[in-house]
Amino acid sequence: QVQLVQSGGGSVHTGGSLRLSCVASGDSITRYSMGWFRQSPGKEREGVAGITWDGVTHTVDSVKDRFTVSNDNTENTLYLQMDSLKPEDTAMYYCAAVILGSSSRENLAIWLLMPDAFEKTAWGQGTQVNVSS
Repeated sequence: QVQLVQSGGGSVHTGGSLRLSCVASGDSITRYSMGWFRQSPGKEREGVAGITWDGVTHTVDSVKDRFTVSNDNTENTLYLQMDSLKPEDTAMYYCAAVILGSSSRENLAIWLLMPDAFEKTAWGQGTQVNVSS
């Protein structure tokens, strides 16, 4: 199974930007759909954005105009560019990877909603993002 190691994150003020990275090892990400999830204290985990192995993306409405998911297959790396950050974006962010039967946006969106319903979703260690007003 693929192993995921995250970097990036930190603390910024409202309106600032951060970029998260997630490096995969043990397998090529060209087999996987990958995504970003977040969880803040007292709230359920939320899928934020994902990308399939062939470049189809899906971003949830709450961050759609501010966050951009991308990958670099040559570097086996997933990215999340976060712009115009708001205090409500404060959370622990996790990258994840899964092999989906279909690389459709619909399947990707379902995985972002219910990652535990998919066998063998692999998770990164998490990285904290803090946005202060």
